[in-house]
Amino acid sequence: MTEQFPFRRTARVAAATAVALASLGLTFPAQAAAEISTADGVRSIALHGPDPARRALSARPTEPFSMLGVTWDDPRAQLGGTAEVRTRSSVSGAWSGWRELDLDVRTPEVGSDSDTAGVRAGTQPLWTGPSDGVQVRVTGQHGTLSKLPGGLRVELVDSADAEALALSAPSAAVNTAPQPAVIPRSGWNADESLVKDPATYTTDTKVVFAHHTAGTNDYTCDQSPDIIRAIFLYHVQSQGWNDIGYHFLVDKCGTAFEGRAGGIDKPVLGAQTYGFNTDTSGIAVLGNYNDALSTPSVQEAVAAVAAWKLGLYGYDAAGTVALTAAADNGKYTKGQKVTLNRISGHRDGYPTECPGNNLYADLPAIRTLASAEQAAQR
Repeated sequence: MTEQFPFRRTARVAAATAVALASLGLTFPAQAAAEISTADGVRSIALHGPDPARRALSARPTEPFSMLGVTWDDPRAQLGGTAEVRTRSSVSGAWSGWRELDLDVRTPEVGSDSDTAGVRAGTQPLWTGPSDGVQVRVTGQHGTLSKLPGGLRVELVDSADAEALALSAPSAAVNTAPQPAVIPRSGWNADESLVKDPATYTTDTKVVFAHHTAGTNDYTCDQSPDIIRAIFLYHVQSQGWNDIGYHFLVDKCGTAFEGRAGGIDKPVLGAQTYGFNTDTSGIAVLGNYNDALSTPSVQEAVAAVAAWKLGLYGYDAAGTVALTAAADNGKYTKGQKVTLNRISGHRDGYPTECPGNNLYADLPAIRTLASAEQAAQR
C-alpha cells in the first residue's frame, strides 16, 4: 500500500515570535527561524548544521503543540545515536528536562522502492502535553564518525480541539465473542479530509498484534482523544502515511478507540507490523510498557477486541497460525514461513521492543481471557 504525503507549504515566522524570544532572553539565527513548514495540525522545523553527525535547535518559543517527533527523508534509514528534546509547558511556563525520543521506528507496509515516494522515517512521537517552546539535539552514534540521515526536522503536532464530542460506541455484533464498545473516529475528532485514499481491504484477520505507543504514561484518560489525534497527525502529516497505522487503540483506563478508517469489522490493511500487515490487525496501548505495568482494564480491553475480531473469522484466540513474511524486515526474510500466536506481540513479527517487556509478558493471560470470552458465547 502506498502512503501518500500531503502537500506542505512554507511559512515565515512572524515578527511577534522574535519579540517573544527577546523577552525570554533567547536568540537564534534568522535563517533557522525561516526554516518552518506547516500543514494542518503540524509545524515542521528543519534541523540544519555544518556537522554531519550533529543537529541542534536552540530553545525557542513556538505555536502551541502537544506532541512531537523527529523525522527524516529516507523511510528505510536508521537514525542511530540519540534524539533528545526539551519542551516548555504553556501552562506553567517551566521547561522540562531533556527527554530521549524512542528510535524504535515502525516502517509502514510498502512494496517496491517506488512505493516509498513521500514517506518519511521518524522517531516514535512523544506526548508532551500543552507546550509552546522546544529545544532539540540529535547526535550520531559515534560522534563525527556517524553521519545522520538527510532531511532531519522536528515535527510539532497540535491536536487541541475545544469542541465537545459525544463518544458513542457502534452497535454490538453477535459472533463467537460480543463486539466490545469502541469509540469511533468521530470520538477523537479524526480529520477525515486528511485521509487521501480509501481504505484497502485484505480477505481475513488471522492474527492480532499488540503494540504500545511508547512515549509517556503520564497522561490522564480524558487526554486520550488528543493523544490519538496527535498520533494520527504525526503518521499522516509528518511521515506521509495515508492514515493512522493502528486499527485500534486502548488507553490505560481500558477504553478502546477505532484507529484506521474502513470499518472495525472489516479486514482493513493497516501499517502496523511491517512484513505481516496483510490479514492481520493491530491494537496499540497508549503508553510505554517497558516502564509501566498494564492494568486488568487494559488486558481485558485488548482481550475483548482481539476475541471479537478473530471471532469474526472463526479463529480461536488461543491458537496459532503460519503466516508468510511479505518483506525482508530485519527479523524475517520475504517468503519465510512463520508460526505466530493468534494474539502476538509486535516483536514477534518485527525487530522491535514493542509492545514493551511488561505488556508482552501479559500476552499469555490476554490470550486466555480472549479465548474464554469466545467460549462463553458458544
